[in-house]
Amino acid sequence: MRVYGVTGWKNAGKTGLVERLVTEITGRGFSVSTVKHAHHAVDVDQTGTDSFRHREAGASEVLLASGKRIAVMQELRGAPEPPLADLLARLLPVDLVLIEGFKRESHPKVEAFRAEAGNALMAPENSTIRAVASDTPLQLQVPVFDLDNTAAVADFILKEVGL
Repeated sequence: MRVYGVTGWKNAGKTGLVERLVTEITGRGFSVSTVKHAHHAVDVDQTGTDSFRHREAGASEVLLASGKRIAVMQELRGAPEPPLADLLARLLPVDLVLIEGFKRESHPKVEAFRAEAGNALMAPENSTIRAVASDTPLQLQVPVFDLDNTAAVADFILKEVGL
């Protein structure tokens, strides 16, 4: 499975870039899935729903199915967070998986960078970052794209993964 990441510090524009890349790349006829890492407790369920009640009762996994989507919620209940490879193995086959976050993993990445966020660039210290998408011109050892030039970033990623 081809994977490529979008990483960066908080408020760097990662989610917006991933969203635009999904639209751009699927618009070119490729299938895309995403994996998003969250550093906080996430709950996609709502208090009081039947599936929420199943989890609260102690179910390890709840699969919620309808005519429009399927959601699987798995409770870790103290177990360690699964490694990225295990998460990727759960996905159905697609042309490309875009991974948001997971900055310490070994897959290739584009760093999203906004100067106003006030964070240092990761690219100079992280060899898995192959390019930077920035809101300001930068001189780096890797290609630098305008953060809003989604087509150019998509071209770069697709070439990198051989699509």
